[in-house]
Order: sequence, then C-alpha cells, then structure tokens
Amino acid sequence: MRAVHGGDGGDALWLAGQGWRVTATDISAVAVERLAALARAHDLGDRVITVRHDLHESFPSGRFDLVCAHYLHTPFTLDRATVLRSAAHALRPGGRLLVVDHGSAAPWSWDQDPDIRYPGPREVAEGIGLDPATWTVERADAPRRIATGPGGRTAEVTDHVLLIRRAA
Repeated sequence: MRAVHGGDGGDALWLAGQGWRVTATDISAVAVERLAALARAHDLGDRVITVRHDLHESFPSGRFDLVCAHYLHTPFTLDRATVLRSAAHALRPGGRLLVVDHGSAAPWSWDQDPDIRYPGPREVAEGIGLDPATWTVERADAPRRIATGPGGRTAEVTDHVLLIRRAA
C-alpha cells in the first residue's frame, strides 16, 4: 500500500506505523527534513520517503493507493483544484483521494477573517472536475468535533471531508 501525504507528518507517521509506504511532501525543505528525522527516530525511516515539492509546479511521481490532502490551505496563491486533480490522477485504479478541509475557524486560528468562506466538500469535488464515469464520491460531509488549541483551550470546529475513489 502506497500513500502520499503532506502536512506536519503526524498522519504520515501513523500510516507508516500501520504498514503503509508513505511519500510525504511539503514545499518547505525544513519540514521535509524534520519529518525524515521523526521517521528515523520512530524506526519508520524505511517506510517514509520525504520529498520537497511545490505542488503548484510538480507532484510526487508514482502511483498511489491513497492520497491525503489535509488542510491544504495557504495564504499564498495555489490552484487547489489543479493540485487535487493531479493527486487524483496519481491514484492507482481503486485508489482513494482523501481531502480534509477546514469548515470553520477555531478561535486561535491565524485567519479570523469574518468574511472567509469555506467551500463544502461537494463544491470541492465539483471544482476538481473529475469524470463521474471514472471517479466516485464515497463521502462528502461536514462532521463537527472538539479541537484542542494552545494552552489546552477547546472549541467546537467543523471539518469538511471528501473521499473520492478511482474506478478499479
């Protein structure tokens, strides 16, 4: 099982601990090296490959069973639909693309813009523009959870979860 994942590395390490071979990517060389060191420290260095990519320009090579895009939000210009479309096309037949986005902002979030709009999972799926003859939306919902922030502060937040499967 091969997965590609970005972010702080917690999910990549978890997947590797479950037996997955993980290709973890980030735009930051520091983040990539930090995750590589964490993988080695947890004896998962043989299961986690770290690569630096500007996903606006390139995507990790290979075919994957799972691509995770968790909280792929940035204050910089990024054509998310194109990135997510590239991710979907990197899947093997039967593979899944998991997109988890913010559906609300926690009180400690860096972005407290009251006018911010969080597109729902169905809207994200439509924006990716995948052919329904090849791609199936298996999950598109907005679960709520209690998040813990700095100093142990808690708040209810909404996540947007989208799971798309490529036909086998």
